[in-house]
Amino acid sequence: MTSNRDVLVDGMRANARQWGIDGSPFYEVLLSRMADDVAGGGPVWTVLEAHAENPATEVPGIRLLGGVHRLVLEGRAPELAPYYPSVGGNGDAEACWAPFLDLVDREVQTLVEAIEHVPQTNEVGRSMALAGGWAVIAAATGKPLRVLEPGASAGLNLRSDHYWYQAGDAGWGDPDSTVRFVDRWSPGSPPFDASITIVDRRGCDRFPIDAGSEDGRLTLLSYVWPDERERFETLRNALDIAARVPVSLDREDGPSWLASQLADPVPGVTTVVYHSYFWQYLDPADAAEGVAVLEDAGRRATDEAPFAHLSLEVPGSGDYSHSELRLRLWPGGEEQLLATCLVHPVHVDWPA
Repeated sequence: MTSNRDVLVDGMRANARQWGIDGSPFYEVLLSRMADDVAGGGPVWTVLEAHAENPATEVPGIRLLGGVHRLVLEGRAPELAPYYPSVGGNGDAEACWAPFLDLVDREVQTLVEAIEHVPQTNEVGRSMALAGGWAVIAAATGKPLRVLEPGASAGLNLRSDHYWYQAGDAGWGDPDSTVRFVDRWSPGSPPFDASITIVDRRGCDRFPIDAGSEDGRLTLLSYVWPDERERFETLRNALDIAARVPVSLDREDGPSWLASQLADPVPGVTTVVYHSYFWQYLDPADAAEGVAVLEDAGRRATDEAPFAHLSLEVPGSGDYSHSELRLRLWPGGEEQLLATCLVHPVHVDWPA
């Protein structure tokens, strides 16, 4: 019989390979070494053992890496700083491994507490795909948008209209923004020349993060791969914007929150429910409830009060090599595949 430890080790090694493909050789090496340590019953296994039963949903390896990265960002792991690119290090993961393991062994209790927290990856780059979906919806309905995001974490993508998107001569958002995505779509591009106005925005999360607080900033930055400098700097800039652009975030489960938000159609706007890398973490009962709520809202949509469901998730097969941007727009409700991109996108494959 396969043990929990074996399943965890296999999952960590698979993640390491994928992370190398996705652009983080630093974490590819560290996670591979962590998997070896788990297999040998070392300090990493001591920290992760309590979360080994459901590694696919709890992703304990990511939680541990985030906990260590936070210590580095806080200046509490000076022996690792020479290697972590996020604080100016050289990215030599092989040289980093020995002091990394020593730190884990020394800070077992701190890291056990750290991995109790659900990973919060606010991937601002995903707004390249999501904003493209909003453009399609706005162009199709001709109405301003009311956007709702379950699983919003810190709500950074709820502030997407404060970033700048440009495809050729067409652009949308804040042209003076420090968060900029220029010519990141091909072979086609979203209709950013449409009239896209967000008149209402709200999100929910079981554990919402205050992006304007120092603790919130550190939490979000800690889950970014330290050798992906562009992602890291984009997130820093998005956090600066979040500090001056408040959004409403409710502490609530997604399906029940959606039911209350979608209780009545809102005339004069297109209500858009969107999410990214959220649905996969729902248990089957919650997922079924969420689908029922969305279908009900779709049935009640009218030309005066359209409803859209925009999702950026991995395919149903669980293939983490790419994400799919899918749209259903009611009245009608036919599903469209709008685009594909990586989990941490730098580019969006947008059909011509």
